[in-house]
Amino acid sequence: MFTYPLKHLSLFLGTFALVSAVSLANAQTTLISDVQGYTITEDHQMLAFSALQFTDGKVDRVYRAGEALPEGSDIIRIDGNGQTLLPGLIDAHGHVLSYGLSLLRVDLTGTQSEEEAVARIREFREQNGNLEWIQGRGWNQVLWASNEFPSAATLDEYFADTPVWLSRVDGHAGWANSAAMNLAGVNAATQDPDGGQIIRDAEGRPTGTFVDNAMDLITANIPPLSIEEQAFALRRSMQSLAAQGLTSVHDAGISASTLQAYQMLLDEGPLPIRVNAMLGAGDPQLPALLAAGHIASEDGTFTVNSIKISADGALGSRGAALIEDYSDLPGHRGLLLLEPARLHEIMKMAMEANFQVNIHAIGDNANKIVLDNFSVLIPQTDTRDLRHRIEHAQILRYEDILRFSQLGVIPSMQATHATSDKNMAQDRIGEIRIQGAYAWRKLLDAGAIIANGSDFPVESPNPFFGLHAAITRQDHDNIPEGGWFPEEKMTATEAFASFTVDAAYAGHQENELGTLTPGKAADFILVEQDIFAEAPAEIWRATVTETWVNGTQVNAN
Repeated sequence: MFTYPLKHLSLFLGTFALVSAVSLANAQTTLISDVQGYTITEDHQMLAFSALQFTDGKVDRVYRAGEALPEGSDIIRIDGNGQTLLPGLIDAHGHVLSYGLSLLRVDLTGTQSEEEAVARIREFREQNGNLEWIQGRGWNQVLWASNEFPSAATLDEYFADTPVWLSRVDGHAGWANSAAMNLAGVNAATQDPDGGQIIRDAEGRPTGTFVDNAMDLITANIPPLSIEEQAFALRRSMQSLAAQGLTSVHDAGISASTLQAYQMLLDEGPLPIRVNAMLGAGDPQLPALLAAGHIASEDGTFTVNSIKISADGALGSRGAALIEDYSDLPGHRGLLLLEPARLHEIMKMAMEANFQVNIHAIGDNANKIVLDNFSVLIPQTDTRDLRHRIEHAQILRYEDILRFSQLGVIPSMQATHATSDKNMAQDRIGEIRIQGAYAWRKLLDAGAIIANGSDFPVESPNPFFGLHAAITRQDHDNIPEGGWFPEEKMTATEAFASFTVDAAYAGHQENELGTLTPGKAADFILVEQDIFAEAPAEIWRATVTETWVNGTQVNAN
């Protein structure tokens, strides 16, 4: 693990203030007309418009249909050719570095069997030559006919000498071959770490799958990425995210070394898109990072004012911490990744440092424990205004649904998790608990503000997939008919707000981002389809043609 020298940390953080904003000369005004525009108003209504005017990266105004457009030869005029113009979409929970690395490593997303996964890995090695480690991500045993975790044996047949490590789609389990386990010294005598599980055969031997904290047994032996390698992956990631219509993302947990990689990119100029990064609570530098305070680059493309803590695992790998047993695995209730006292300690330390606390919690037990801590610590530290968050908030008791609004805690949720998990979620938690799972409508009706996202690369970062899932509760095949637990659907306006102004609110940026309001950043996208005029089932097909940040078109190459 990279450790940034503490004696240099304050100097390193201080360089963020030196980043210069890029401005256009002579207060240049631009007008984009002939568009079907949509934005959210201050009272959360949908507003349609036909032209957008901005100057030096800030919105001047939007023009409704029929309103006279400004004259003047000094205005740059762009014909929108009837395309749809939307405020830049915001993903409130993703992993920028992991997504960038996923574009550079073997992709196992959508594989239908363990054998198909191995075939992809073999093809990847053929295309990339000899590698010290073969790494990848995206497998999901729930999609396989076996519905069983993968084994080292299938990898060993083709990769006997090269260590292999492949993360599950949710990042909460990993698949290793024998070479990787031997390098890590893992055998039948190896004990499960706290908050982790080694999957074993009937004789107690590790099969090759490691859940949550047990993954560290393998990953501790993988050579760390250099700062330059991280910067390369970050830029590749942000360019891809921009091409899909995202102008801002909340990076859910970065290390001190990734912070340095962002600085390397900022030294070259503004980031391609805006990043609101959360400090990873597991980083050994956390106390020093908190003491250094918030970070905001002058160009507005990079912000740090929060931390990310993980309370439990994921539902698909049965790591989500439940109050009662898993319905499909009696005697098992998931994993808490931190001792209760340690969770409380980190939350309090961050609040006292004036940092927003964002906590991954999926199971009902994890959510209950986190909300219990918030109910004590928020009044104790007087930090309600920091808008603390629960990331995912997937499975909730009815009484806990009410506590989000009462405490001012934001449920930061990912709509596509519901449509991806619908084939296994009820098996995991049964008919009763499912009523409080992925419960967007119940949370909204209780007064909560939902920030939407994708959790990329767990899910595709394409925000139109998320808008589609939020509105329809269906997959791309329009299944199930009418939607999965359709009573939890969002309206089109609510979904749009959750990916714009409400996501901005969750990052304390609603006064700068999220709507095309005068004075806010000219962050917007052009889309071929009118997603609000077409059938909701077609939203996911939307095609982004241009992405603009601070009034400048982003080059996605």
